[in-house]
Amino acid sequence: MKQILQDMLGGQTYIQEAPAPSPRKGSLLIVSRASLISTGTERMLVDFSRASLLQKARQQPDRVTAVIDKVRIDGPGPAFEAIRSKLIQPIPLGYCNVGVVEALGEDCAGFSIGDRVVSNGPHADLISVPKNLCARIPDSVSDEAAAFTVISSIGLQGIRLAQPTLGECFVVVGVGLIGLLTVQLLVAHGCRVLATDLDPIKLELAARFGAQTCNPGAGEDPIAAGMAFSRGRGVDGVIVTASTSSSEPIAQAARMSRRRGRIVLVGVTGLELNRNDFYEKEISFQVSCSYGPGRYDRGYERDGHDYPVGFVRWTQHRNFEAVLDMLEAGRLDIESLITRRLADRRQVRTRRTPHLQGRWDAGDAPATYRSYSDAGGVRSGTADLRLHRCR
Repeated sequence: MKQILQDMLGGQTYIQEAPAPSPRKGSLLIVSRASLISTGTERMLVDFSRASLLQKARQQPDRVTAVIDKVRIDGPGPAFEAIRSKLIQPIPLGYCNVGVVEALGEDCAGFSIGDRVVSNGPHADLISVPKNLCARIPDSVSDEAAAFTVISSIGLQGIRLAQPTLGECFVVVGVGLIGLLTVQLLVAHGCRVLATDLDPIKLELAARFGAQTCNPGAGEDPIAAGMAFSRGRGVDGVIVTASTSSSEPIAQAARMSRRRGRIVLVGVTGLELNRNDFYEKEISFQVSCSYGPGRYDRGYERDGHDYPVGFVRWTQHRNFEAVLDMLEAGRLDIESLITRRLADRRQVRTRRTPHLQGRWDAGDAPATYRSYSDAGGVRSGTADLRLHRCR
């Protein structure tokens, strides 16, 4: 099989011929049909891999302390080799996959061979994914739309933590791909939504999805906009889907919030916070973890042990199902997020070729592929690439 890998030491993104996986107990073997690239997460990995060792250390200061401890205990030589062996292992890219079940491992009740499924599998033409990280796709939902399920679940989990109610006013800070999906999900919850971003094109999309907008890059004050939007009361909640090293998005979120408002961080920001901003209003602040409960729990993900629905209503698997239900009902506009399609049999590559060194040509690809760029993403000007395998 072919798989897209990221070299974390040398910075190359390449396509590797790899052994085909076999279905393990509790896992599905899936033939890929679509794979969406998240420009935020995956571009971050690419940029990190291309940084020098010193730059990598600066980006992860907590890891530096662990390295210093290892140098003290084992010496510089073994410590350096441990770092190098960690970085030399390539990382599979991708986590928004759509495919067809080709084989089932043991204990995969609820799935059948031939089912179309979404999963958090990587960019590869054949993948093996644990059952709790998969969900069946309704017949009326296209592969293209279903490819947005996993990334939509990231925004949905942030919303679940914020616990919006009908009629509340929420601010979404940073309307990249996840932010735009979060806007739509909040509107579907019956909330009034204010979207803030520096990119006017993304704000136009947010407005199309039902949000009011604020562009700090055009001189607009997000705090004043939030207060005006909330009729002077302060907003009920803020969901931050931006990616920045600055702590300002969280500080501004606190200042525009009402007493006992809620702030949920879905993206990545600095966290140098002013205690008084939170103390005086008793503001709740929480960091959202990926697609929902079960994430990074080996018992749930690898061993297939589900959480009882009476105690944990919304696991990551059930969040996938909820997004698919929204897509089936036509409540999410995915088409507006797709800005480019390449015809079949054209070469698949990114706009900026240094970020994807390998490529599939029509002759050597496992099947015909299509590529897509996306209006979303954390940074302006970046492109998503979706590889579609047509059966």
